[in-house]
Amino acid sequence: MTEESQSSGVIWRDDDVPVSSRFDDPYFSLDNGLAETRHVFLDGNDLPARLAPGFRVAELGVGTGLNLLALAHCAAAAGVDGVSYTGFEAFPLARDDLARALAPFPELAAPAKDLLAAWHPDGFDARIGPVTARMIVGDARVTLAAWDGRADAWFLDGFSPAKNPELWEAHLMSEVGSHTAPGGSFATYSAAGHVRRALSEAGFVVERRPGFGRKRHMSAGRRS
Repeated sequence: MTEESQSSGVIWRDDDVPVSSRFDDPYFSLDNGLAETRHVFLDGNDLPARLAPGFRVAELGVGTGLNLLALAHCAAAAGVDGVSYTGFEAFPLARDDLARALAPFPELAAPAKDLLAAWHPDGFDARIGPVTARMIVGDARVTLAAWDGRADAWFLDGFSPAKNPELWEAHLMSEVGSHTAPGGSFATYSAAGHVRRALSEAGFVVERRPGFGRKRHMSAGRRS
């Protein structure tokens, strides 16, 4: 049984997992979205060990905001304030869909409340727990090039490269590299060969690592 939200093109699976009708891909793992986030994006970027005041995280594909909330929860648990987050998103969810998607994660209830209060389809600047967060709305191939910031860690979380190739183009991966601080890192659930090659060409030393759940591999790396 599926149910479609007319507000933002979200299809809901039986277990309340949101799936994009635009890209025919889940917003997070069907197995355990929060565990996937922690394995891929937090562990993949060696967080919380690297967190410190002024640490900068950026993300391609904000989606439900789950990765942002996991980052905020992680920073709070580590007692680190002053982390910043910048997310690039082309198709923001409606607030009601966002609330429904995040409801299954009660341990993130406090930062989720902050996010829902700040959420706007045109973007937002807000405090999400100990994290200062900003969402920039638009095509990342344009908005990232115009961004004057750099990240210490990247969450590359667009939909599947086969279904959302725009977020994995070599030119965009090059922009990710040029917007990464020396020694900065990336992590992604994708182990696609063309993605790894593009990130290597963008200046990262790329590793293929064990993936989460049913996914055998993921990718992570540091800027050389």
